[in-house]
Amino acid sequence: MYKIAVMGDRDSIYGFVSVGLDIYPATDAHAAARQLRTLVENDYAIIYMTEALFAQMENELAAYNEMPLPAIIPIPGVSGNTGAGLARVRKSVEKAVGSDIIFGND
Repeated sequence: MYKIAVMGDRDSIYGFVSVGLDIYPATDAHAAARQLRTLVENDYAIIYMTEALFAQMENELAAYNEMPLPAIIPIPGVSGNTGAGLARVRKSVEKAVGSDIIFGND
């Protein structure tokens, strides 16, 4: 059975425990990369990651871009929304349909 995890700073992810998700506090990209590999090996299909941590791990995350699982989804942290989540969704849509369907190609 697949599982769902949330990674990021403790203040941003602590509330996800209340809805039954597994949380993995991380602020250091190196330690988070090791944790991510462990999560992938242990059948985590969806991994939510705070945008701040996501931005620090771009090189590590590139290895998972072409894999069907896990889906690594950036989410805003307590410091606010950086727009990384929307940018990633936009990039995925453009790749899938060949056009930016949200704003169109100018």
